[in-house]
Amino acid sequence: MLSTATSKDHKFESRRSSHANSPAAAPSSGVAVINESLVQELHLQKLEDDGQHRTEWRIKGSSLSLNTHNRIRNIVEALQIKPNPQKPMIPLSIGDPTTFGNLKAADETMKAVLRSLESGKFNGYAHTQGHEASRQAVAKYSAHQRPAGTIDPSDVLLCSGCSSALEYCILALAERGQNILVPRPGFCLYHTLAEGLDIEVRYYELLPEKQWRADLRQLESLIDANTAALLINNPSNPCGSVYDEEHLLELIAICERHYLPIIADEIYEHFVFPGSRHVAVSSLTREVPVLSCGGLTKRFLVPGWRMGWIIVHDHHKRLGTALNGLKNMCGRILGTNTIIQGALPDILTKTPQSYFDSVIEVLHTNAQLAYKMLKTVPGLNPVMPNGAMYMMIGVCIERFLAFKDDTHFVQELVNEQSVFCLPGSCFSYPGYIRIVLTVPAAMLEEACVRIAEFCDTHYKKDNRTRIEDGLLEDGHIHY
Repeated sequence: MLSTATSKDHKFESRRSSHANSPAAAPSSGVAVINESLVQELHLQKLEDDGQHRTEWRIKGSSLSLNTHNRIRNIVEALQIKPNPQKPMIPLSIGDPTTFGNLKAADETMKAVLRSLESGKFNGYAHTQGHEASRQAVAKYSAHQRPAGTIDPSDVLLCSGCSSALEYCILALAERGQNILVPRPGFCLYHTLAEGLDIEVRYYELLPEKQWRADLRQLESLIDANTAALLINNPSNPCGSVYDEEHLLELIAICERHYLPIIADEIYEHFVFPGSRHVAVSSLTREVPVLSCGGLTKRFLVPGWRMGWIIVHDHHKRLGTALNGLKNMCGRILGTNTIIQGALPDILTKTPQSYFDSVIEVLHTNAQLAYKMLKTVPGLNPVMPNGAMYMMIGVCIERFLAFKDDTHFVQELVNEQSVFCLPGSCFSYPGYIRIVLTVPAAMLEEACVRIAEFCDTHYKKDNRTRIEDGLLEDGHIHY
């Protein structure tokens, strides 16, 4: 058997022999071509020997792509769902307010886009941060975020939806090996955006018994030298909480002590129910840099238009090169939808307040309806929201012996009652389910009736409760 070296020599001699016997080997201008070919073959052979040259198809996904996961999708796709064919499906899981057709964009909003399109002025690229007039409109619309001063259009960066705005903020402030602080329960996208780049997500706890206020002591214990930012979602998805000024000042104080910038996810800033008031965190501080993320998505009921923005609040210019990085991020996709940019000035100024009030009325009425119906259901503990378009409902899973956890509970609720909620595990908060409040009232009422029926079927009462209900005599209990 030939040695490895002998095999290589034989392979090379065969190649040289074949070239020498070919017609092109005769003295001609082709000699240079043959010599070049030989050089290339020798080079490839050396790369192959050194393990630097591919000898087969070996395509693989990048670390970023393979480490990017959508927790909601992963959990939902793992469910073994077969809805009850006797009952129409009621999906209380979808965070798109346009799904059911009962909530539509205002006529003024639609007409603004039509004018932008017909003008023919917005078919080309814009500045990567957005058209000047569009940024001016956002700056004026968001003036409440900086009551002590004027928001300059240069402080506004238009993005492809609020999700893109959040991504740009995270990537501009944090890098591999650092960490960001995000709420639990919280929107799973924060984790999705960070994990693929090896940016650690550290969860600070929200307290349901305190209307989902942050556990300040636990939050502060998470901070170290590698903490890049605190992310505040107010009003909250999935909790529907709205923080008052006092609590926001407590969060700001922590950031001042530890020199942390704030990423403020305020996409629901105008979705606030009567009796509550949204306060922009940037309006309460001139010391802590705040990147406020917002957009048209929710308030104007146009999530598919993908128009979001970042407003930079940095009175003392402390963001440094992070601000340059943030602006560089806008160049990744050469700017956002220019047709919608062209419509922004009219959308933001001509959509009437009466339209917004009517949307809030629907959400608030639905929240009251669901809370009233579900708070009396054994084993459930709904938390009344003060804003956004969701409600979190605690599930006393130990009282439902047939189910392992909140995910199993949701799965069987679909299979028996054709009502689909999201398990709290989607928001890193097991033991809860989340429902949306954007469905038509009659559909929501029917869903609550089915949920109550499901719980009544599976809820396991303890002996004392059964005695109180007259279902068991005290003498029949064996202690």
